[in-house]
Amino acid sequence: MDIQNLVKMANQIGQFFQSYPNHEEAVDGVAGHIQRFWEPRMRNAILAHAQSGGETGLLPLVVEALQRVHGTQQAA
Repeated sequence: MDIQNLVKMANQIGQFFQSYPNHEEAVDGVAGHIQRFWEPRMRNAILAHAQSGGETGLLPLVVEALQRVHGTQQAA
């Protein structure tokens, strides 16, 4: 799995949701999109990348959303 491509895709999603006036809705939008439309291998790869210090290159909104996705996966 090409992590740079996943970072690019995640940032594109983040750029779309950055236009939302409510920050919480934007974070929920990114997290929800990744949970609904990314297959588990993709989600696991981007989460592992972010957790291993790979936050460089990810938009802050995406990092926050990934933390939310990780928390949801932990609770499941």
